Amino acid sequence: MTAGQALAALVPHAGSMCLIDELGSWDQTSVSCRSASHRRAEHPLRRDGTLSSIHLLEYAAQATAVHGGLITSGKGINLPDTDVSASALTEQDWTCVDWAVEHDLDFLAFSFVRTADEVHELRAGIERAQAIFERSD
Repeated sequence: MTAGQALAALVPHAGSMCLIDELGSWDQTSVSCRSASHRRAEHPLRRDGTLSSIHLLEYAAQATAVHGGLITSGKGINLPDTDVSASALTEQDWTCVDWAVEHDLDFLAFSFVRTADEVHELRAGIERAQAIFERSD
């Protein structure tokens, strides 16, 4: 396995959505990663030729995933090319959705997405939570 493949294995995205190019240094409390992906014209987050500052959150999330994978290496489970029947959304996630709606958050991240149906499920859940919250006002 190359260094790039090992790094990509720590990021929960595949192909061009893996934005981190190189691991700089890391310890138990921090990680330093390098990327030139923001310079590529085919960058998957680029819209109308530009990237927004909000996209920095995706870089940070991927660096966090890499860091978590490094400090817990050997403690998790990886099931590549395997169908997993468990829902990507847990009861704790739904509790977080309710909290986010109640506090009028503008951004909600959803990690380890496997299918578009999971994103649709989350969107529908957010809309239900918004309707319930609006009725209670």
